[in-house]
Amino acid sequence: MKALVTGATGFIGSHLCEELVRRGYEVTCLVRKTSSLKWIESLNLNLVHGDCNDRDSLAPAVTGVDYIFHLAGLTKATSRDDFFCANTEGTGNLIRAASEKNPGLKRFLFVSSLAAAGPCKAGPIREDSVPSPVSDYGMSKLEGEKAVLAFRDSIPVTIVRPPAVYGPRDRDMLVLFKMIKKGIFFDLGKCYYSMLYVDDLVRGIIVCAEDKKTEGKVYFLSHSKVVTGEEIVKEICSALDVKAVPLKVPKFVMPFFAFLGEKMNKQGIINRDRIKDFRHSHWICDAEKVQREIGFTPQVGLKEGIKWTADWYRIHRWL
Repeated sequence: MKALVTGATGFIGSHLCEELVRRGYEVTCLVRKTSSLKWIESLNLNLVHGDCNDRDSLAPAVTGVDYIFHLAGLTKATSRDDFFCANTEGTGNLIRAASEKNPGLKRFLFVSSLAAAGPCKAGPIREDSVPSPVSDYGMSKLEGEKAVLAFRDSIPVTIVRPPAVYGPRDRDMLVLFKMIKKGIFFDLGKCYYSMLYVDDLVRGIIVCAEDKKTEGKVYFLSHSKVVTGEEIVKEICSALDVKAVPLKVPKFVMPFFAFLGEKMNKQGIINRDRIKDFRHSHWICDAEKVQREIGFTPQVGLKEGIKWTADWYRIHRWL
């Protein structure tokens, strides 16, 4: 089997490439000339230089592959236009090229986000819930979903929506680990989250791509256990063998912290758009559909996933 992976140099994409190669796939990665290949340079891969926003570069990448795994996009930006350019227009360009140049494609799988559905209002979000994204990022991913579904009559497509994903190489969760190691963390009040360890997500992505029953559908991929912010902090403290003191952060001052965060790091997790998500306390999805229809069940719980992530951070001197 031949697969194209976009976003292959990133956190999730690099793990996906590793697993696809391990399973015997011939993997091609669409990468920019400026992309760091650090996490995939040791793998037996084919590289095609291009960009989802450069339509002329896409034909060589999509031609002749059996599966396309589209992970490329922006998760952090200071401009609404940047989000829509990467997550909506880029997705539309790629699937249009696939439809035109590879009509025999077995599956186009788009990795979206729980942010496209939005936070909970009355119980866990399900696939048939009306999407209500609250951030520019979430809105751009939802529009990306619509771009994909517009082609489901011409090529087989599947969309997966993971919640918060963590594991080795993740720099977003690293921010919290570093704070806790210093003995503090921001207390946002009682918050509830769905989460998923990166290895489980990768396995779910591949299962959804390979199963005929998932064609034309949208799925949440998540661990069934809902966790609180307190539980996440507790497990990180345990993994690092430290104690941490909470710093209460009223929601009305969050935009100020976001402004400061952007000044320090424009591509960091603390920014004005991400704060729109943080101001909501319930980010919970119901992943029963994917378990019922194709039998996918995550295997890694929070305690072991946090421990493995902490161990990796320490080994690679990120902590």
